Amino acid sequence: MNQKNLVMLVFMIFTAAACSPGPRIEPVSETDTPVQHYLTGMKLVEKEDVDGAGTRFKRALDLDSNFSPAIAGQALVSSLRSEKETDKEHRAVDVEKALQSLKRAKSESDKDDETFITFVTGIRVMTHAQPEDWLEDAEDYYEDAVDIDDEDLDKNKLPYYRAKEAAHYFMGEAYLKAGEFRKGEDMLDKVVSSSAETWREPARKIYEKLQKIKLASSNYTLSGTAKQIAFKDEVLRADVAALLVDELKISKLFSGRIPDPGTDDPKPSFIPADVTDHPLKDEIVTVLKWQVRGLEPRHDATTKANLFYPQDPIVRKELAFVLEDVLIKLTEGKTSSTKFFSQDHSPFPDVSTSVSWYNAVLACVSRNLMKTDLSGAFRPNDSVNGAELLLAITRLRDIMNY
Repeated sequence: MNQKNLVMLVFMIFTAAACSPGPRIEPVSETDTPVQHYLTGMKLVEKEDVDGAGTRFKRALDLDSNFSPAIAGQALVSSLRSEKETDKEHRAVDVEKALQSLKRAKSESDKDDETFITFVTGIRVMTHAQPEDWLEDAEDYYEDAVDIDDEDLDKNKLPYYRAKEAAHYFMGEAYLKAGEFRKGEDMLDKVVSSSAETWREPARKIYEKLQKIKLASSNYTLSGTAKQIAFKDEVLRADVAALLVDELKISKLFSGRIPDPGTDDPKPSFIPADVTDHPLKDEIVTVLKWQVRGLEPRHDATTKANLFYPQDPIVRKELAFVLEDVLIKLTEGKTSSTKFFSQDHSPFPDVSTSVSWYNAVLACVSRNLMKTDLSGAFRPNDSVNGAELLLAITRLRDIMNY
């Protein structure tokens, strides 16, 4: 039996076990209820504690095996796991789990409130799992959700979603993730202008991120890669490599400018083992061959090898190194990596003049590639979101008159 068939067999066994009713479990306290565990699980999803959420949904189903909101919650958990999975076969299993759980949740939803919960969760499952034709399926779930009469929905029986505006909010997220910015903005407008307090503030935050992306794309047509990265809350090292190659076109810009080792198109000295099967391998290899500072391989003590760590989030000080290095290479030495090291006082309360990234940070902020917060803090160890990265790359293009 090959590995793929074995994985699918394990999945079928899991599904059969999950659908089989077990012995009834009695609650141990007044708060040990399916609704309470479901609500806690959804809040854990917000905190990105997928395993904790899965445990809560399982407990809800231990208490009531047909409780459809928890079944829908399990579908959401599987979709979130599929989104993080880099192995194609394991991802396919997680996607199938999500779709089967969602199908079961629909069959167990016998009240309008439960049906609404399942439909809205369906939008989210499609957005994260992205099976074939996922956006069309998300639109179908959205239409089904908003078609339910408001009078038939009791917000007291919608412990997490609370109001119909939840459907607008998550459909807006789906459109934005698909790069359909205008449609996403229209959906968010419905939430921001509503009286639904639960979703108004999250929608406002995404709306602000959208404005940054619109600003970044005002003079450029974004590639498909850029659109996929734009709304990420946390971009990865592989994402930065992708934008440098696909948006900034660094090979074209660097070729002939950098003192070369005998060729205008150098080859990387080696390809790290964790890049070999990565979907963005070509982009990562391109960055490696141009030796972009901030995206170098790092030594892994366990494997005793240099790895790229494509799935690691990049933090702001690392991005500053990347942007500064691109500037140095493109200006052929007119930008210096030590220009600001002679300064006695830092303009940033959280960046000392003695740290190695001080020059890079000041170079990026002074050229408006990156910004401080209102207090003047740079937040060097904070992660970078997609809108910030995209805006930095497009401003870099403006500087270079690309």
